[in-house]
Amino acid sequence: MSLDPSFVGRSYPPTVPYQVGREKIREFATAIGATDPAYHDPEAARALGHGDVVAPPTFPVIITMAASQQLIEDPALGIDYSRVVHGDQRFAYARPVIAGDELVCVNTVEEITSRGGHDFLTTRTDVSTVAGEPVVTVWSKLVVRGEG
Repeated sequence: MSLDPSFVGRSYPPTVPYQVGREKIREFATAIGATDPAYHDPEAARALGHGDVVAPPTFPVIITMAASQQLIEDPALGIDYSRVVHGDQRFAYARPVIAGDELVCVNTVEEITSRGGHDFLTTRTDVSTVAGEPVVTVWSKLVVRGEG
């Protein structure tokens, strides 16, 4: 089943707020081998002008992956997640993610194309604070492999 191209331009409702925790940032930084002191030590982060530890640049994938459930669970869009391969990811920051942030995501379907029997879905997730301050925009491309 092909993805429904009429979904291009559709945005989903904002997600429930995600509270960014200091320990979650430290755990993520440790897991990816990021040793910058600003990721682990509040004093090092404050010396750089931040209120608390700073998240590594790829940290928002934690939040946006959870938010992508809106698309995956939308039967009308037609994603068979058992056939999905992650194709691409990019980030554009307005400001760093800091421990203590409360963030919400708004998912938008930017593009749906088909090539070689496979569907390509590009999404944009706008991540902002609950007060509406933009933090980061994340684009993701999913490849839904065709059958056969």
